[in-house]
Amino acid sequence: MNLMRIPSMLALAAVLLVAPPVTAAEPAVWGPIDLVSGVVTPGTKQKFKFFAREYFEKSFLDTPLWAARGAQPGPTLCVTSAIHGDELNSVEIARRSFHEIDPQKLKGTLIVVPEVNSLGFRTMNRYMIDRRDLNREFPGSMKGSVAAQVAYGLFERVVRRCDYLIDLHTGSNFRANVAQIRVDMKSPKSLALAENFGVGVIIGGAGPSGSLRSEAVKAGVAAIIYEAGPPYTFVEDEIKQGTRGVLNVMDYLGMYASGVERAKPKTLAGSSWVRVPRGGGGIFLTTVKLGDEVNKGDLMGTVTDPDSDQVHEIRATRSGVVIGSAQPQVVLSGYGVFHVATLE
Repeated sequence: MNLMRIPSMLALAAVLLVAPPVTAAEPAVWGPIDLVSGVVTPGTKQKFKFFAREYFEKSFLDTPLWAARGAQPGPTLCVTSAIHGDELNSVEIARRSFHEIDPQKLKGTLIVVPEVNSLGFRTMNRYMIDRRDLNREFPGSMKGSVAAQVAYGLFERVVRRCDYLIDLHTGSNFRANVAQIRVDMKSPKSLALAENFGVGVIIGGAGPSGSLRSEAVKAGVAAIIYEAGPPYTFVEDEIKQGTRGVLNVMDYLGMYASGVERAKPKTLAGSSWVRVPRGGGGIFLTTVKLGDEVNKGDLMGTVTDPDSDQVHEIRATRSGVVIGSAQPQVVLSGYGVFHVATLE
C-alpha cells in the first residue's frame, strides 16, 4: 500500500478540530484549561494524546500533549519539539523542562508538544509520513496533505492559545550547531525572549515562510527557536543548556523561579557558509570544533578524493566563530561544511 495515497482527509479533519479554534485570551476567573484531549485544573499537570479518537491514521499521528496549569494566573508559554523527527535533543529538553515544573508553584500555563512529528521521532526521520517538511506547512490547511492538516491542528489547538512560544531544534543533515537562538529582531517581545534565554548566541531573522516560528509571530505570538547539537543523537551538555534556557524564560516571564542568574547571549553581526569547492567532493574531515575562533585563511578542514588521493583544503573565508559544522562524512561540491559568524 502506498502511504502517500492514504485516503485521509475527511477522517482526519473530523479529529483535528473537535472544538472550535481558541484565542490566547483566558477567562477572567482562573480555572481549568480545556485542551479538547483533556482538562487540566489549576495546580496540576497532565499528559494526553493530541488526537484522542480512534481512527485509521492514528498510528502516524499519536502526538503527545502535555500541560501544567499553575495554581495562580499568568501567561501561557508553549514549547514544541521534534517538528523534525531526527532532532532528538529537542524532545529531551522538552521532557526535562516539563518534568521540572511543580504546578503548585507555577503562575500561568505551560503547554508542551514534545513529539510533534511522533512517527518521525520514533524512526529518526526528519520528515512527515507524506515526506513533507512539517516546518514549511504552518499555519496549515484542512484541505492539504497530512502534514498540512497536522500543522493546522497544532496551530489552531495550541499555538493560538500561546502568549509565547519556544520551538526546539538541532542541526540537520549531519551538521551540528553551537547553541543558538533564532529570532525576528523586529518583534520586541520575541527579542526579549531570546535575550533572556541566557544560553548561546542570537541569530536575527524572521525565518522562512511556513515555519512555525515565522507564522506564530505573524499571528501575534512572541516566538523563538533554540537550536543546538547534531541530529540523530542525544548530547547531554546541549540538553542541559536548553532546559536551563526554557526555565530562564519562565523566570523572566514571572511564571516560575529558576534560581539561576541569566547571562545575556551575544548577538551575531553576520555569518556565512564555507562550502566544498566545485569538483572537490570526497571524504571530509575537520580540524576545528564548534565555538572555535578562526581568522580568514585559516585551515578548517580537508576533503580527500578517495580515487585520486587529491586533498582539497577548506579555509576560512572570514574571521569569526564557528557556529555550525558538518560532521565528518562524504561530501559533494557546494555542500556547506562550516558556518562562521562574527559577533557584535
